[in-house]
Amino acid sequence: MNIWRPLADKVLRGEELTDQEAISILECPNDELLDLLHSAYQIRKHYYGNKVKLNMIINTKSGLCPENCGYCAQSRDSTAPIKKYKMLDKQTIIQGAKTAHERKAGTYCIVASGRGPSKRELDTVTSAVKEIKQKYDIKICACLGLLEEEQAHQLQHAGVDRYNHNINTSENHHDQITTSHSYYDRVDTIQSVKTAGISPCSGVIVGMKEKTSDVIEMARALKELDADSIPVNFLHAIDGTLLEGTNELTPSYCLKVLCLFRFINPSKEIRISGGREVNLRSLQPLGLYPANSIFIGDYLTTAGQEDLKDHRMIEDLGFEIEYI
Repeated sequence: MNIWRPLADKVLRGEELTDQEAISILECPNDELLDLLHSAYQIRKHYYGNKVKLNMIINTKSGLCPENCGYCAQSRDSTAPIKKYKMLDKQTIIQGAKTAHERKAGTYCIVASGRGPSKRELDTVTSAVKEIKQKYDIKICACLGLLEEEQAHQLQHAGVDRYNHNINTSENHHDQITTSHSYYDRVDTIQSVKTAGISPCSGVIVGMKEKTSDVIEMARALKELDADSIPVNFLHAIDGTLLEGTNELTPSYCLKVLCLFRFINPSKEIRISGGREVNLRSLQPLGLYPANSIFIGDYLTTAGQEDLKDHRMIEDLGFEIEYI
């Protein structure tokens, strides 16, 4: 008997999980994992059918960041041997959109390191976005750090559809990960983009020595923020970062986390993001039963799976790519 299906039915009736029910998902015995995935899939299918959204990142500014985020190779405290460069020029950003379109990505994510964008950086992005929107039928997501409301309006006017600013972890665990900005600095940015009429994208990084209760708190916080898109990253600990050597995750636990986020945020885009390849490993396809979105191509400072393999994985599952 599938004991998880009644929980899925409860969610589809519009009811919320209790804390104990949420804990039970993360503590699901591995011999019940397929039943849990099937139940999460019933929720995913109700809202998204068998469609999969593809997203592609361009890292328009690498390193040179004054923040001290413990997971990040671009942090001021990181000694990771990454490429460091200032904001790319407009034409390079536009060329990235062409690549995203060719890879069947419905969303092109323009990302830059740093606390927040300078006027010059914002002008470069907005100018590029205006031209991209004229050339390609593609959504634009910007991720430029902390944002003021006026800057958010500039992005919205240029044609930016979505803005990403992850909460990354729970409020209680935040100071264990970074102290150069507060949890509520991040929340304020999400509120600013919502006020500007931009779709909010905010997610998490799991595997940063947080407690089970923190993972549940993250999922509930994103429900409260009403984030339309929720990237679920799994820590890919990079040598030279403060979280170097951290390896707490298993493929089965990652699948349970994805199920939890689907149960708590049933109608939202749940995206398997950074760390997918190294943490889910051979179980990557199963992640698309609770989740309905992935990144294709490389991440900010780490390599992703070759895009044709992602296309084949989706096809082999009997799912379809949702282009926009």
